[in-house]
Amino acid sequence: MVFIFKSVLVLLLLFIIANLAKALIEMVKGPNDAEESEDQPPMSHYLGKRVILSALAVILMLVALLSGFIEPNSRPF
Repeated sequence: MVFIFKSVLVLLLLFIIANLAKALIEMVKGPNDAEESEDQPPMSHYLGKRVILSALAVILMLVALLSGFIEPNSRPF
């Protein structure tokens, strides 16, 4: 069960990175390219998805810590 939880967190982090990459591509596009792709969502769409996914990851971590599903490392070394 812990493996599934960790896999979900890794997938969330990969989706966050993918949304950051998509936002970067939208940001790098010039204003001339914007007319060609009217159906593409704006950069803020991808950044908003990243914020939601980051909040979901933090909430999942807090719930898992408070419920005792995962244990924090008391000694970092």
